Amino acid sequence: MSASTATGIVHLSDREPALSGAEMVSHLVPPPQFNEATFDTYRVDPDYPSQQEAKETLIAFAGLAETPKRGGFFSRAKKLPDVKPGVYLDGGFGVGKTHLLAAIYHGMRARRKYFGSFIEYTALVGAMGYKNTVELFRGADLLCIDEFELDDPGDTMVMTRLLGELVASGTKLAATSNTPPNALGEGRFAAQDFLREIHAMAASFQTIRIDGVDYRQRKLDGHAEVLTEGAYESAVADASRTGVVSDDDFEALVAHLARVHPSRYIRLIENVNVVGLRNVAPFTDQSAALRFVAFIDRVYDAQLPIRATGAALDTVFPDEMLAGGYRKKYLRAVSRLIASTAA
Repeated sequence: MSASTATGIVHLSDREPALSGAEMVSHLVPPPQFNEATFDTYRVDPDYPSQQEAKETLIAFAGLAETPKRGGFFSRAKKLPDVKPGVYLDGGFGVGKTHLLAAIYHGMRARRKYFGSFIEYTALVGAMGYKNTVELFRGADLLCIDEFELDDPGDTMVMTRLLGELVASGTKLAATSNTPPNALGEGRFAAQDFLREIHAMAASFQTIRIDGVDYRQRKLDGHAEVLTEGAYESAVADASRTGVVSDDDFEALVAHLARVHPSRYIRLIENVNVVGLRNVAPFTDQSAALRFVAFIDRVYDAQLPIRATGAALDTVFPDEMLAGGYRKKYLRAVSRLIASTAA
């Protein structure tokens, strides 16, 4: 997201963003903080060997590994294992999965390649229609899918069909998630009714496990930062003199998110430099909580600081939500909220 030269205070709950299919496609590139992501800049944690192993596997997948030399005139070249058309990065939040996904995107010598979140691809199908979306991506060399989710049967059917058609036409796939591909949908809908589709999709991927500690938490302890009303007013006023800061009541913004498709959240925060939230309170509705997670993903991708009053933002997901099928989604959001309030 490009920086704005404007200044002042805006209210996100007043914005009614629109996004055409063509604009959605133009956004299918890595988030700004991963514009320069490479395999060389991926910091491997020596305490977790799976990170180095994943890095080496993905370098080969991207076609950047050196070809093994033959030992002699009569020697046979070492036979490489069969390579599946897709790689699936399975691991906790904050272990560098998105960095590695972006490194694949930047490193692979491809004429046509796309990078987007799962929700962006499903929204594109909704905006353009399934047939047109297939034709758009047909012949693409690489499709990168960040935070792969199958939260409802409709998404399951659409994405498995779409990816199946693209793999058949030669497209390579790279995806990240907190859930192994054969467990997608687990705890969220009647996954057993869609096992054939889920397992067929999983067969296209080589699952690569990445262990580690959330890098955002390595230097951050405690809760998301909470400001007093006076400190919040000062922070908003200061930010508005050098850029654009949003100032919204938490409940009002959450209600507004229900009226805006998640694919448009990126437009909701366009040209905003700081996000301000007043009177933060825990969620009582899971649908509202999930929309907020999608919103925070876009805020974090844009590297926007958050200033807030009320409850600490890392406490907005109650224990019963954290114990459910969306636990990993909520924990990823908590990690990002703590980092954003500390920025």
